[in-house]
Amino acid sequence: MYLKNRIAVVTGVSKGIGEALCRNLLSKGCRVYGIGRNNFECHDKNYVFIKADVRNNADVEKAFEYILSAHDGIMDILINNAGLGFFGNVEDLPVDQWETMMQTNVSGMFYCTRLAVPAMKKNGMGHIINIASTAALEGMPMVSGYCATKWAVKGFSESIWRELRDFKIKVTCVYPGSVKTDFFRNSPNIQPHDYMLMPGDVADMMVYALETPDNFHQVNLEVRPLQPKGPKN
Repeated sequence: MYLKNRIAVVTGVSKGIGEALCRNLLSKGCRVYGIGRNNFECHDKNYVFIKADVRNNADVEKAFEYILSAHDGIMDILINNAGLGFFGNVEDLPVDQWETMMQTNVSGMFYCTRLAVPAMKKNGMGHIINIASTAALEGMPMVSGYCATKWAVKGFSESIWRELRDFKIKVTCVYPGSVKTDFFRNSPNIQPHDYMLMPGDVADMMVYALETPDNFHQVNLEVRPLQPKGPKN
């Protein structure tokens, strides 16, 4: 896809991968709409921030109504980036944290996708990127709830790419390992460090996937730090 003047929507834009994606897409000439509860500082004329909580379907519908009405119902790119995780033993995980993860990581993705698809079908093309995690590929202790949500992202993505391919709509699921963001703010034992993946590098990978030829479809993108604990002495 040639990215200049494409209409792109990114969720969870306040920092980290979301912010890096917005800046990268803007540099390519996209018209970018950021959806989130908080924004990053940006004065680019092609960037519009819409304050909305993806956990709230009414918020999402209002945001998409605004975007689509501004572009004759057309949308080219949706990146479902909003997500969070809580850590702890399964018996200690508070119900409200489980529900927050499910609503943000799974329901928010669904709310956005169901509204983007008709616009992409109308356009005759599109690309949806869902950000999962390596936690969607293998169960891990202390993150059962987070793993459950990311396995849902994987299943959702694998289903809809088959559903949408005949409409020339690509669906890519991304599986990053540990990334140097504030994701670990809820973990008492893990602090971000320089041997993790960098948000900008992960964003670059996704933008590359967006720029591939129309008949070239990267269904799954798994990326991990080569030496997540640093080089051995």
